[in-house]
Amino acid sequence: MFHDELIASTTVDREALLAAPIIGLALAGRVTLGQYIAFLEQAYHHVRHTVPLLMICAARLPERLEWLRAAAVDYIEEEIGHDQWILDDLAACGADKEAVRRSTPGMATDVMVGYAFDMVQRRNPLGFFGMAHVLEGTSVALATRAASALQATLGLPDQAFTYLSSHGVLDIDHTANFAKLMNRLDDPDDRTDVIRSAKTFFRLYGDIFRAIA
Repeated sequence: MFHDELIASTTVDREALLAAPIIGLALAGRVTLGQYIAFLEQAYHHVRHTVPLLMICAARLPERLEWLRAAAVDYIEEEIGHDQWILDDLAACGADKEAVRRSTPGMATDVMVGYAFDMVQRRNPLGFFGMAHVLEGTSVALATRAASALQATLGLPDQAFTYLSSHGVLDIDHTANFAKLMNRLDDPDDRTDVIRSAKTFFRLYGDIFRAIA
């Protein structure tokens, strides 16, 4: 099955991302409020592009992948409003969410978003699913655990962890559906592009975590 191949081909890349120091600190409940806010800020600056990226991906898929276009549309409906969750979490942390909305992303975040748009517009729109594999897979592995550890340490209300807690649960279902979609891909070039995209996004997403001081 291609999904199994995708996981096996990117195991080293995934482990490199998970080795980012801030992730270990988060799971141990040793992240400061400032670091958590910094994470949310960068999350906002890439999550707000998810729906536009999905729209481009759906529009550019070839006719032979019409079945995947329908799935992309379903993803769009599910992803709408997640950037607002993050802004509300920031407000619950005492941050100025409007200042974050007006701010510019960090360099690592900017590079990842730029690569994503380049991938879906210039190369192969299926590259988006390489990014989905990275973001949703990482969320399932870390989000709920990190939210629990951070809340215990920082003493913040539930409203400060909407993004992490919701994604930890939602992405379990997404990942199961994602596996079914990937297993239907039968073109070798498409499979190669998804793997290459995922390997790149593991590096770029890891850079975002490594940039949080």
